Amino acid sequence: MSPVNQHVADANDAAQKPSRRRFLQSAAAAAAVTAAPLAHAQQQAAATPAVAPPPAAAPTMPVKLTINGHPYELQVEARTTLLDALREYAGLTGTKKGCDRGQCGACTVIVSGRRINSCLTLAVMHDGESVTTVEGLAPDGDTLAPIQRAFIEKDAFQCGYCTPGQLCSATALIAEYRAGDASAATADVRFRPAQLSDDEIRERMSGNICRCGAYPNIVAAVKAVASGNA
Repeated sequence: MSPVNQHVADANDAAQKPSRRRFLQSAAAAAAVTAAPLAHAQQQAAATPAVAPPPAAAPTMPVKLTINGHPYELQVEARTTLLDALREYAGLTGTKKGCDRGQCGACTVIVSGRRINSCLTLAVMHDGESVTTVEGLAPDGDTLAPIQRAFIEKDAFQCGYCTPGQLCSATALIAEYRAGDASAATADVRFRPAQLSDDEIRERMSGNICRCGAYPNIVAAVKAVASGNA
């Protein structure tokens, strides 16, 4: 074979036999095409979280309360606060949920004669006890309690959100004062003050926050009722 013909034959063989580099490039491209659908499917599976089964309902237990003079038997979870029991189970929404941490006093109610933050105590802890909420302060549906009238006359509220807790706290405050309970502002804790001073009222009402700042009028309302002028 002549040199020219040999050169042509070698060129044809080179064209028919791919180089090692081209072979590797082709193999890599084929692998990428094959892996792409699998990777896409894996990404979709990772993006779709597994659906967890719904949690089992917590068991409930009966709680008997006398609320505003009426008997209630509520089926509540053991973790239900007294505040939520009053609002969500008894339907008495006058008691407000403010901070839910016992710092604002909006949820104040009277339990067995003592004012408490109903957001900080469980309903099951008061089984069999008597609870007074803002709905139960008036002796009947037509006559307001003296403290309620005083709050209106002294303009002791603005937005009104804290007012239910203020009214319950003030009601208990006056009862505590008349029973001889002292406060941090009492000059001599052995003796009940002759009358509630502004400082006494501020100290005794310090657990109730009014974000509108109606404190002077709240003090005036409480003082009027405590002195018998309302």
